[in-house]
Amino acid sequence: MKVLETERLILRQQSIEDAVFILELLNDPSWIQYIGDKGVRTIDDAQDYILNGALKMYARLGFGFYLTELKDGGIPIGICGLVKRDFLEDVDVGFAFLPKFWGKGYAFEAASAVMSYAQSVLALKRIVAITTEDNHASAKLLEKLGLHFESMIRYEGTDEEVRLFAINV
Repeated sequence: MKVLETERLILRQQSIEDAVFILELLNDPSWIQYIGDKGVRTIDDAQDYILNGALKMYARLGFGFYLTELKDGGIPIGICGLVKRDFLEDVDVGFAFLPKFWGKGYAFEAASAVMSYAQSVLALKRIVAITTEDNHASAKLLEKLGLHFESMIRYEGTDEEVRLFAINV
């Protein structure tokens, strides 16, 4: 189901049929470096990841990470959306794209649409984001979206410290 449309992109709910792409995205070295190894190694794992992640969040909260694809050709390029993490008080904006689609403005285009949706449709008053300390590209994009660094926080269930960004809208 299509949720958002921009000049060049469609953001839609993920489905089980996206498992091949999700498997590729979650095993990209940049995903593993900056987001973490989710242990998704097979199509079945990817289907379970979609079912227990995005689909459950859509059903529970009405939002989640949306598959982001090019309007021209319907090629999936990444995910972008909103997530409610148990250890964060506020809803979190996030994005991940395959490296071959970096540097073309797609992440900013998708995340800008998600931020507008969060404000106008979901009426969120504060949006946060987290990045690893070494993920400078994501931090730069978050700042371009209007979020500001607030503090270092511990990622739930780990010893890892991550950067927390936030914006009051």
